[in-house]
Amino acid sequence: MSLTQYVYFALSSERTTADEITRLLGIEPDETTVRASRSTSPVAIPSCHHWKIVCRGRELRVNEQMSRVVGRLQPHTEAIAQLASRIATEEGPGSAVLHVVRYFNDTDQEEELLSPADRTNLFGWHLGRDVLEFLTATGAELDVDEYDMAAEND
Repeated sequence: MSLTQYVYFALSSERTTADEITRLLGIEPDETTVRASRSTSPVAIPSCHHWKIVCRGRELRVNEQMSRVVGRLQPHTEAIAQLASRIATEEGPGSAVLHVVRYFNDTDQEEELLSPADRTNLFGWHLGRDVLEFLTATGAELDVDEYDMAAEND
């Protein structure tokens, strides 16, 4: 079974731009999206700004990806917590989220250069204390999305 997975931490806001988040935290994001209120084409336009720190290490288990993301953010935990709290107060909860995204049976992706035993080990994961403490300190949520990409049998 093919598996593609990645982890990212995002701060999201309707009012605070990704550039402002970068300035306030002093951390360059790996990815950003810009809020737009109207769409003029069929392309989806985000309803809010997103500032993201991402780990796409395909050879890593989810807990290893989470630890890498959190490891980059830990020196800025207090600033992240203050900003997330401010955004949540102004706009509502859900502004700080650690996302886990997993695609099973993703045949469009290249096969990993890992042995079948190593690939199987990618399926299990856990939340380490470092991640739990960071989520608690910043008031962030954990969101896990898992998708079965296998073609449907008719």
